[in-house]
Amino acid sequence: MATDGDFYMATDNFRGTYRWITHVNTHQPNRGPNSGISGRGRKRLDRSGSIGNDLRPQNGAPSVVEKEEAFRRELHTDQSANPEKSCDSLSPIRGESYSMSRMRSNVLAAVGNTPMVRLDRVVPKGHARVLAKLESANPTGSMKDRMAVAAIDAALADGRLSPGGTVVEYTAGTTGISLGLVCAARGLGLEIVFSDAFSDEKRLMMESFGAHITDVPSDNKRITETLIKQMIATSQEISERPDHWWCDQLTNRDAISGYLPLGEEIWDQSGGEVDCFVHSVGTAHSIHGVAKALGTHRRDVRITAVEPSTSAVLSGGPTGSHKIEGIGIGFLPPLWEPDLVDEIDTITTEEAWAMARRLAAEEGIFAGASSGANVAVSLRIAERLGPSATVVTLIVDSGLRYVTTDLYARSAPA
Repeated sequence: MATDGDFYMATDNFRGTYRWITHVNTHQPNRGPNSGISGRGRKRLDRSGSIGNDLRPQNGAPSVVEKEEAFRRELHTDQSANPEKSCDSLSPIRGESYSMSRMRSNVLAAVGNTPMVRLDRVVPKGHARVLAKLESANPTGSMKDRMAVAAIDAALADGRLSPGGTVVEYTAGTTGISLGLVCAARGLGLEIVFSDAFSDEKRLMMESFGAHITDVPSDNKRITETLIKQMIATSQEISERPDHWWCDQLTNRDAISGYLPLGEEIWDQSGGEVDCFVHSVGTAHSIHGVAKALGTHRRDVRITAVEPSTSAVLSGGPTGSHKIEGIGIGFLPPLWEPDLVDEIDTITTEEAWAMARRLAAEEGIFAGASSGANVAVSLRIAERLGPSATVVTLIVDSGLRYVTTDLYARSAPA
């Protein structure tokens, strides 16, 4: 239990502009009006950085400012020698935890370790527990940040990509945005092959990261096998230029390694309680990486793949078109490993869109259509498995990159 002088926690944004002072209340019935902080959960926002008299300990202990400044000096000294050391180990608050994420060396070090939440309002009573990993919490708002770091760093390490060179990729936008993040942070150029079948928000984000975009026109904004293969061929041609490296996400095995930590995070955050993992398939790298990681802990975790019902090629159906961005490329992914998957379920565009909208309105989770597909199929499995089981899925990316599409446009059908 904290003692007098140890009953507060002070943090700021390390620029001195705002400082929240939050006291940690202790059960001490003899505390009087002048014995320090009283009342539960008191907070004060002090723009000047000064502390009021009612927030200063009365027993001669250091003030919040004095103790915080000592902590900041210790943190600065320690991180100068060891920048990766956690701030938690430097907590100046005796007897209370001082939880604070360590400072990252750069934005790429912030990829991964995303939160996991339990879905509540969209899951009917009597169903299995459904957990969703919020990959939208990655720096660009997508799980693809993981593969972009893995693929580019591996290419730089073995010399396929030269420092200052240019990365080339075909993309529905999400991979392109994540590659843009890594290229900007690593000082690389980026050539993207894109299409009007995908959202304008994605285009703007890639351009903001410095990407040059070449467009391949679609057939009435439909995602088809023909479109994807034209995009692949165009990007391969561009990659033949000097100092250009073709990422070629569909055949890039380094990308799979970026998702192994995702599986480990799922296992740890769920407390080792995963009966089924559900995920939609584009390149298939993410479902493969998670399946392999979970399989090292428990061999009988069920893996369910999700694909569009109108282009159900994984299920042996004919190729077709759909409007669930990021999945269902219309042909078998070159690195597809069916032995890693226990079952394949299908979803319509309308079902995926409807669930994405429900996630926003009922769970406060703003996500894209592929995330809606993930959750909709997860609910089917949760009903089948019953309340004693746990189903885990991914919120693949943020809905912020789809606000002008039919998914979220006000004129879109309910």
